[in-house]
Order: sequence, then structure tokens, then C-alpha cells
Amino acid sequence: MACSVLVSSCKLRGCGDISPDVVVPAQGCSRGGMLVNSFSLCYHNKLILAPMVRVGTLPMRLLALDYGADIVYCEELIDLKMLQCKRVVNEVLSTVDFVAPDDRVVFRTCKREQSRVIFQMGTSDAERALAVARLVENDVAGIDVNMGCPKEYSTKGGMGAALLSDPDKIEKILSTLVKGTHRPVTCKIRILSSLEDTLSLVKRIERTGIAAIAVHGRKREERPQHPVSCEAIKAIAETLSIPVIANGGSHDHIQEYLDIEDFRQATAASSVMVARAAMWNPSIFLKEGLRPLEEVMQKYIRYAVQYDNHYTNTKYCLCQMLREQLESPQGKLLHAAQSSQEICEAFGLGAFYEETTRELDARRAELLARTPEEAGDPAQDTSDVIKMAVKFDRRAYSPQITPKMCLLEWCRREKLAQPVYETVQRPLDRLFCSVVTVAEQKYQSTLWDKSKKLAEQAAAIVCLRSQGLPEGRLGEVSTSLHKRKWEAPDQDPGGPRAQEPAMPGELCKKPFVALGSGKESSLEGW
Repeated sequence: MACSVLVSSCKLRGCGDISPDVVVPAQGCSRGGMLVNSFSLCYHNKLILAPMVRVGTLPMRLLALDYGADIVYCEELIDLKMLQCKRVVNEVLSTVDFVAPDDRVVFRTCKREQSRVIFQMGTSDAERALAVARLVENDVAGIDVNMGCPKEYSTKGGMGAALLSDPDKIEKILSTLVKGTHRPVTCKIRILSSLEDTLSLVKRIERTGIAAIAVHGRKREERPQHPVSCEAIKAIAETLSIPVIANGGSHDHIQEYLDIEDFRQATAASSVMVARAAMWNPSIFLKEGLRPLEEVMQKYIRYAVQYDNHYTNTKYCLCQMLREQLESPQGKLLHAAQSSQEICEAFGLGAFYEETTRELDARRAELLARTPEEAGDPAQDTSDVIKMAVKFDRRAYSPQITPKMCLLEWCRREKLAQPVYETVQRPLDRLFCSVVTVAEQKYQSTLWDKSKKLAEQAAAIVCLRSQGLPEGRLGEVSTSLHKRKWEAPDQDPGGPRAQEPAMPGELCKKPFVALGSGKESSLEGW
């Protein structure tokens, strides 16, 4: 039995009249006795969102699709990081998440983009690249290898633009992927120091059997202020028979929708990939013209909340859109925001945040009620545990003092052993609950939280409140604790500072529910 190939807006090996929903049979699409569905993606006459570090997460990709992009690339994700991930079906968000051992979501996707999202990886090893491709191939439309990023975080590992000086390795990686995965394989390069060397390289790349090649028309050492070489991209397009995707035109060529076609014609490319111009305003893909930035940002925020995007990533992307307006009143509110809720309030979406949060909580509760055996509990016998329904809200506490620090300081003054935290994670929704033991008494919040650190803070609050002790809330900060922290922070390695590390600034621990099988700038699209 042959598997199916979903043809997206074109015929196989070229553009035609087949609609995106037509399914045609394909042979040879089985591996290990298992059938694998395969999308065949056309790269002719397409508007493409470029891969951009920290920008190309799910909310931005969906927004670009809304405004007319045909294909969207995720940000470059490193092979070693991806190989540590587990594939998790998130029934609360209706997404598929690839989750690191620390419960950070490395890559999140959803059904809506499945036939149009390209997974871009950073790699320097063919076997690792293939392992990553097989991990994600059933959830994406194509696999791309980054061979153009000139930043040190990529090149120092032999990835990105470092590959351009090793054609043998390029050939091995791409050939291995083409033979080993059922998704179209592409790569993204920069031009070399000479046109002759560039053409020699791309011809060798074409022979690996890849479906298309994206070309950023600048050399490895060049940056956006340098002019993009339309002539070099054109020479490549005229040399190869596979589609060539032109990239690098945002700085000088692309300010509105009509400019995209002008750039395509200037480069003779099959398609155009847009980075900066799309980051500044994703409605660049809309043929009717750019939409007001306020409307675009609000739509982006809605996606970010609906898909539980970490607020630091949301904030970063919004700052890229605001640009010169960062000093405006709204820009200042955004800069001060320390949560998704505060971002929503800065843009007049506070009610939307509350409503969406309630909906997600209700969906989570429904799933938990359906499978109560998976709820989990931090203690087998809780009869001796003092419980309260409390949560730790950072905004209610001094920036320098936390409940855990207050509890630790109190234990020292009373000559008690330091608090011991036992934290568990509930399998169904991946939320956390912590029990703290102080003087052989256990304390626990009955409310589950999204991170281990927040759960521990809540447990500390229960202990402090049950003892009638200050917990560090604004207006009740302990003077002795404040003095101890600032006068001798480095003299006691086991002190409050060591006990309470800074909250992470990357993607938070997300609510997942069912296991399945499996400070660099983003201002350039690699």
C-alpha cells in the first residue's frame, strides 16, 4: 500500500494547477514497515518567511500565513539540542511540542501550518542531521540546512556559513538527508568570494537531489548595510534547474508588497524569502498593502497568548516591530512588561488575556477530569501536610526579596535546618507542585504552577503564612534580610542569593498532556 503525497499549490517537479488539498499516491514511502505521509512542497512563485533567530516561532509563522506567506521557516534549531527533545502532543494547546529535558519547548507547531512550515536546522554532521529530520518529519513540510549564518554561535560548531568552506561535508549532509527522509530537503547559503566558486558550489549542491536552494546575496563577512548582490543570485538562478529562492533584499529593495516581485525579477529567482521587512511588519506579504502596525501587533499578541508563547519571546518580537517607536508611551509599557498579562494590558488586550487563560484552564481541567489517575500528587500521605491555596505573583513582592529567601533566613535565625523542597510534575499537564519541609513539618500549596521555581515559592509562602512570618511582600520586607543580602552577598555561598537563582529568560515550562513517539540578533534571515 502506497502512502499519500499532499501536493501544495503545484504539481510535482513544477508548478501546475493542482489545488493544495489534492492528494496523489506516492510509491516507496515506507520505512521499517510503517507508512509515512509525505507532503511535496512546491518552491516556485512563493512568498516565504525567512528563518530568523528568536523571531520565527509559532505566533510569527501563523501571522505571516494570515497575511499571505506561502511557506514559513522556523528559526534555526541546533541538531544536538533537538536530539535531546521528546515529541509531545499538547492537547491543551492543540500543538505538537518538541521538549528538552528541562521541559523547555524548543520547537512548537500546529496542524494549520503542517503543510507549509520548513524546519531549519543547524548541523555539521550528516547522521545527526538525519536523526533530527526523522524526529520532526511527520510534523513539518520540509527540512532545511542552515549554511549561511555568519554568527559565531553557529560557525564555531562548524555549522552555518562555516560549511561553505567544506563542500564535501555539505554534499554528505544533503545527500544523507535526501535519501533518508520523506520531506523535500533544501539548504540556505551565502555567496562566496568569487562568482566562479559560488557557481561551482551550487552545482555540486544541486547534484545531491535537493528540492530548492535559498541564496542570501551577501558574502559571509558582509552585513545588511552592504548591498545585496542581485547579479550573483541571478547567475545562480540561470545556472541551476532547481528553484532558487532569493533572500537579502529587505534593506535596499523591499519596503512593500510590490517590491517583492521587483526583487524576484531582478534576481531571476523562482521565489523570494523575506526576513527583516517581514519581522518589522508581517503584513508585507499582503497584496492589498501593509496593515497598521497596531493591528498587526495585536494580532500577533493574540497568537502568542493562545499558543502560550513565553513572554520574553513575545516581547522581543514586538520590540522589533516597534523599532523607532520604542520610546513612545506604548513602547515604554512594553519595555516594562514582565509577563504575558502585562504585555496584553499594554496593548489593550487585558480582557482577551483573562478570557483565553480561563479557556485554557477549563480545557486543562476537563482533560484532568477525564484521566484522574494521571493527576499525580506530591505526597503519598498528605494528612500531616499543612495546605493553602496560594500562588507566587512576582508583582506583589520586592524585586530583591522572595518567600524562599525569607524562609531560609528565618530558619537560620531559629537555628533550624534549611528548608527541603520536594517538587513533582503532573504527567497530564506538566504542571508542578512542591512540598517544603521545615522542622519536620510539611507545607504545600494546593495550586499547581507552570514551573518548579514558582511551585517552590508557593510552598514557602504556605509555611511563612502558617507561622505568621513576613514573606517579602511589598510593604513588609524584612530589614535584616535586605541588609544581609546587599552587604555581604558573596560571603555566604549558601546564603539567599545562592538559594534563589534568577528566573530563566527563555521559554517557560509548558503544559503538555500526552507523550508521542518520538544573544544573537535575529535581524538577518540566514
